[in-house]
Amino acid sequence: MRDQGKRAEVTGGKQLDGFLWVVRDLLKEAGITDTQVFTGQIDSYLPGYFRPTKRWDLLAIADSNLLACIEVKSHAGPSYGNNFNNRIEEAVGNAHDFWRAYKEGAFKTQMKPFLGYLMLLENDDASTRPVGVNEPHFKVLPEFRDASYARRYQIFCEKAFREGMYDATAFLMSDKTRGLKGEFIEPSEELSFKKLAAALYGRAVAHLKQR
Repeated sequence: MRDQGKRAEVTGGKQLDGFLWVVRDLLKEAGITDTQVFTGQIDSYLPGYFRPTKRWDLLAIADSNLLACIEVKSHAGPSYGNNFNNRIEEAVGNAHDFWRAYKEGAFKTQMKPFLGYLMLLENDDASTRPVGVNEPHFKVLPEFRDASYARRYQIFCEKAFREGMYDATAFLMSDKTRGLKGEFIEPSEELSFKKLAAALYGRAVAHLKQR
């Protein structure tokens, strides 16, 4: 694992606001003004396909077109077993609903919008030790056998990206002490925050070139 010490606000902000601030700054660098980036409780809703609306953690609207949408989640112990499946089901459902709404023209787009997902998991003994599985009828896929909750989240993020469910996914871990200092680790180079940010920046630049 590679230790990634960052600014204190990154993991110290409420509901991971720090990561959203970094994304906002990045879009501003690319030429998207602050007034086009929404992270509020009221102004970050999009229409859905299987439901009327969904509030996303960050929306970027450029020239009245949807440019990017990002979901940011965290999971702290001790209730990993109770909440892991809920997090995965939510992430899968949100992506499916988003892309189905996009195909139906639910929001104005100049080009295919960017959909990103970030998960921050608490790094402790309970999240990193092997977990058994129930197999009353059929065997689970081999990658899940004896996989910790950290490994399960990593597998999900890798598959969600490779299947095209999300344009970029990031998986980070931090404990309660180091997190307050803005420090975290990235178990997978493929799932780094830097790669998610770079993919989003590239999409913003591509949009601006189409003006």
